[in-house]
Amino acid sequence: MVKFHELARTLREQCPWDKEQTHHSLVRYLLEETYEVVDAISHLDPNDASTDTDLIEELGDLLYQVEFHAAIAEEEGRFTMADVARTVHDKLVARHPHVFADVEVSSSSEVEKNWEAIKSAEKPERKGIFDGVVGASPSLLLATKVQQRAARVGFDWPDINGPLAKIGEEATEVAHAAATGDPESTMVEIRDLLFAVVNVARHLDIDPESALRTAVAKFRHRVESVEGLATQQGKKMKEMTLSELDELWEVVKQYPTH
Repeated sequence: MVKFHELARTLREQCPWDKEQTHHSLVRYLLEETYEVVDAISHLDPNDASTDTDLIEELGDLLYQVEFHAAIAEEEGRFTMADVARTVHDKLVARHPHVFADVEVSSSSEVEKNWEAIKSAEKPERKGIFDGVVGASPSLLLATKVQQRAARVGFDWPDINGPLAKIGEEATEVAHAAATGDPESTMVEIRDLLFAVVNVARHLDIDPESALRTAVAKFRHRVESVEGLATQQGKKMKEMTLSELDELWEVVKQYPTH
């Protein structure tokens, strides 16, 4: 870690590109590296240690982003990597009193409840329901966070039936709006439908981001399989009828899922 720390500072001092970077210019790379870590995790195989290679590499790239930001801050005399490490260390110790103090818990839900209580006490200036919710978060995460905050003050359905009924209601409104041909009204109803779907996922304790990512991967795999079958038949997908494509779709649906 010492060598890694020194590397970040050397590049900052001697590489023309590194010298030009700022906290703001690095945001795109921070996001890119974060999603590459997520992608590497999605390809992990517990029975194949070789799949760890990509995750090791991507975690390293993400760690470098942290070091890079710390190097810029240190150069400006604002804070150092030691400050970053010390801050997260102290925060984690404080938020785990069941490990480092005498608080007793019997479940992970109690741990989460204590975590939120301690977090609120650390930032007493946050008075509103949504204070502290990061508006720049990905939309699915943001929707989940907002719904969770509303639920904390009792603004929530008591069970899954309410959110499920809301999906049906919003789907009907989407159909009506689409029938009018008004794109703005349709967009309004689509966003309400998406928000309702996230709410169902939250009630079922399902991460909508992971669920949607998995659905995309499955769809992509099946379409690629359809393309493969079409190629075997000497055809191109764009030249086939929807009926022909649907026949191949039904075939690939029988393939084992990954």
